[in-house]
Amino acid sequence: MTHQEILTMLGEYVDYLIANSTAAAPLWNIEKVRSGSPNKWNYIDGCMITACLSLYKTTGDKKYLDFSKEFMDYFVKEGGVIETYDPKEYNLDNVNQGKNLFTLYDLTGDQKYRDAIETIYGQLLTHPRTKEGNFWHKDIYPWQVWLDGTYMAQPFYMEYETRFNKMKNCIDSYKQFMNVRKYMRDPKTGLYYHGYDESRQMYWADPVTGCSPNFWLRAMGWFLVAMVDVLERMDEQMYNEYREIQAMLKEAVEAMLPWQDESTGMFWQVIDKPGIEGNYLEASGTALFAYAVLKGVRLGLLPKRMAVYGEKAFYGDCDKYLSKNPDGSLQLDGICLVAGLGGKDHRDGSLEYYFSEPIVCNDAKGVGPLLLAYTEIIQQQK
Repeated sequence: MTHQEILTMLGEYVDYLIANSTAAAPLWNIEKVRSGSPNKWNYIDGCMITACLSLYKTTGDKKYLDFSKEFMDYFVKEGGVIETYDPKEYNLDNVNQGKNLFTLYDLTGDQKYRDAIETIYGQLLTHPRTKEGNFWHKDIYPWQVWLDGTYMAQPFYMEYETRFNKMKNCIDSYKQFMNVRKYMRDPKTGLYYHGYDESRQMYWADPVTGCSPNFWLRAMGWFLVAMVDVLERMDEQMYNEYREIQAMLKEAVEAMLPWQDESTGMFWQVIDKPGIEGNYLEASGTALFAYAVLKGVRLGLLPKRMAVYGEKAFYGDCDKYLSKNPDGSLQLDGICLVAGLGGKDHRDGSLEYYFSEPIVCNDAKGVGPLLLAYTEIIQQQK
């Protein structure tokens, strides 16, 4: 496919997903579809609505805004009530969808979005933390920090503090990133481990470092986007902190580049084990890399020369996994459904574990990031 054909196809693809989804039954939330249970407030929908709102801002097409608003209004009621959301669950994933409340509040001025922002912020005020001060990934995972959690919570936290709390806790968000670098970065490769257990008690944790054993692509992708999104929301008064996170972002992107697949531009499910049996080129993490790099270049956070790596990842992802079915519907394949650490199913962070999780089509953990990268390509062309 030519680049133009890919972009046209993506426009059709997002229309197909929107036309066949409601907040009660989103086509892109494969975990929900498979479980058969009713939909709840969750981060997966958050990824997709972030992409739709970005498409609205980029194209001006009101259908994206109308859909996003209707979707969010299914959960967000007057007085800060968010149906099916429980702050006391203390799950960072549930903060992700909160980013979209800022956008809707700005676009509509509706007070209920502002009130719902306070509801989610209330979770962070009492969210349990490591001794070093980082949010636990979830209450059910005590003393644990996962890279995914930086994406889920920190952009919301930074935006709230910058806009509504006189930047009081911006430095707290910054320090959490510095701790991630201190404890989770591998000095040899510059890549970041998926998880870290401060207590060293979990069966997956290295007894010395506390880190999980491998570099999972999507976790690394979440982390790159977290840094870009947090920098976008930081106030320039945080001059030194801003530059430190920016340097960390550039360093992390540079650590990824040796592992970018030469022929496809994609990345492997376990980043530093290309071509070994069971490993595969994975769509969601590649899309997150593309989005982080393209947006990072646009915002001046990364050098212009890096755009080519983001474009290569974006078009490579589409070439390999975006296709048309015989019935004319479109799909994005090659998406790891889910990967975590711990839990009753003994997710041990081994290579075998990461290779064993289901690979699915159309899940928003892959589609959302790809559409966000698509909005960056549109902006470039403007």
